[in-house]
Amino acid sequence: MAVFAKVLNGLVIDIIVSEQDFINNMIDTSPGNWIETFEDGRIRSNYASRGGNYDPINDVFYSKRPHGFDSWVLNEDTWQWEAPEPYPSDDTVGYYWDEENKIWAKLR
Repeated sequence: MAVFAKVLNGLVIDIIVSEQDFINNMIDTSPGNWIETFEDGRIRSNYASRGGNYDPINDVFYSKRPHGFDSWVLNEDTWQWEAPEPYPSDDTVGYYWDEENKIWAKLR
Protein backbone atom coordinates (compact mmCIF):
# COMPACT_ATOMS: atom_id res chain seq x y z
CA MET A 1 0.00 0.00 0.00
CA ALA A 2 1.05 3.55 -0.68
CA VAL A 3 -0.21 6.99 0.31
CA PHE A 4 -1.31 9.50 -2.30
CA ALA A 5 -2.16 13.18 -1.97
CA LYS A 6 -4.60 14.85 -4.32
CA VAL A 7 -3.24 18.24 -5.31
CA LEU A 8 -5.15 21.10 -6.89
CA ASN A 9 -3.42 24.41 -7.64
CA GLY A 10 -0.59 23.59 -5.23
CA LEU A 11 -2.90 22.71 -2.33
CA VAL A 12 -3.30 19.21 -0.89
CA ILE A 13 -7.06 18.61 -0.85
CA ASP A 14 -7.23 14.90 -0.02
CA ILE A 15 -5.09 11.95 1.05
CA ILE A 16 -5.78 8.26 0.52
CA VAL A 17 -4.04 4.94 1.15
CA SER A 18 -4.14 2.83 -1.98
CA GLU A 19 -2.34 0.49 -4.33
CA GLN A 20 -0.67 2.13 -7.33
CA ASP A 21 -2.92 0.06 -9.65
CA PHE A 22 -6.00 1.66 -8.11
CA ILE A 23 -4.62 5.16 -8.76
CA ASN A 24 -3.65 4.21 -12.32
CA ASN A 25 -7.08 2.79 -13.13
CA MET A 26 -9.51 4.84 -11.07
CA ILE A 27 -12.03 7.10 -12.72
CA ASP A 28 -11.76 10.46 -11.00
CA THR A 29 -13.51 13.30 -12.76
CA SER A 30 -12.77 15.89 -10.11
CA PRO A 31 -9.89 18.31 -10.80
CA GLY A 32 -6.44 17.69 -9.38
CA ASN A 33 -3.62 15.18 -9.57
CA TRP A 34 -2.74 12.24 -7.31
CA ILE A 35 0.89 12.36 -6.16
CA GLU A 36 2.55 9.75 -3.97
CA THR A 37 3.84 10.89 -0.59
CA PHE A 38 6.21 9.14 1.82
CA GLU A 39 6.09 9.27 5.63
CA ASP A 40 9.86 9.44 5.96
CA GLY A 41 10.19 12.28 3.43
CA ARG A 42 12.77 10.36 1.39
CA ILE A 43 10.99 11.60 -1.72
CA ARG A 44 9.31 15.01 -1.94
CA SER A 45 10.95 16.18 1.32
CA ASN A 46 7.92 15.94 3.62
CA TYR A 47 4.84 13.84 4.18
CA ALA A 48 1.82 15.52 2.61
CA SER A 49 -0.89 16.88 4.88
CA ARG A 50 -4.40 17.97 4.00
CA GLY A 51 -4.38 21.73 3.65
CA GLY A 52 -0.63 21.66 3.05
CA ASN A 53 1.21 22.67 -0.07
CA TYR A 54 2.85 21.03 -3.05
CA ASP A 55 5.49 22.78 -5.13
CA PRO A 56 5.50 21.13 -8.58
CA ILE A 57 8.69 22.87 -9.72
CA ASN A 58 10.71 21.48 -6.80
CA ASP A 59 8.50 18.35 -6.45
CA VAL A 60 8.10 18.79 -2.69
CA PHE A 61 5.33 18.84 -0.10
CA TYR A 62 5.42 21.32 2.78
CA SER A 63 2.99 22.34 5.49
CA LYS A 64 1.03 25.56 5.47
CA ARG A 65 2.61 28.44 7.39
CA PRO A 66 1.88 28.08 11.11
CA HIS A 67 -1.14 30.21 12.03
CA GLY A 68 -0.15 33.53 13.58
CA PHE A 69 3.51 33.26 12.57
CA ASP A 70 3.53 35.63 9.62
CA SER A 71 7.23 36.43 10.02
CA TRP A 72 8.33 32.81 9.60
CA VAL A 73 10.01 31.91 6.32
CA LEU A 74 10.10 28.69 4.34
CA ASN A 75 13.56 27.10 4.35
CA GLU A 76 13.90 25.76 0.81
CA ASP A 77 16.61 23.30 1.86
CA THR A 78 14.44 21.52 4.46
CA TRP A 79 11.01 22.73 3.29
CA GLN A 80 10.13 23.57 6.90
CA TRP A 81 8.86 26.89 8.27
CA GLU A 82 11.42 28.66 10.47
CA ALA A 83 11.45 31.71 12.69
CA PRO A 84 13.52 34.60 11.34
CA GLU A 85 15.85 34.14 14.34
CA PRO A 86 17.35 30.79 15.40
CA TYR A 87 16.07 29.17 18.58
CA PRO A 88 18.33 30.11 21.53
CA SER A 89 20.96 27.54 22.44
CA ASP A 90 20.40 27.92 26.20
CA ASP A 91 19.17 24.45 27.22
CA THR A 92 18.14 25.45 30.72
CA VAL A 93 15.38 27.87 29.72
CA GLY A 94 12.33 27.30 27.53
CA TYR A 95 11.32 29.83 24.91
CA TYR A 96 8.31 30.66 22.80
CA TRP A 97 8.12 32.72 19.64
CA ASP A 98 6.77 36.23 20.31
CA GLU A 99 5.42 37.21 16.90
CA GLU A 100 4.63 40.79 17.90
CA ASN A 101 8.24 41.52 18.87
CA LYS A 102 9.79 38.95 16.49
CA ILE A 103 11.91 37.37 19.22
CA TRP A 104 12.24 34.14 21.19
CA ALA A 105 10.92 35.08 24.66
CA LYS A 106 11.71 33.14 27.83
CA LEU A 107 8.91 31.08 29.35
CA ARG A 108 7.99 32.34 32.78
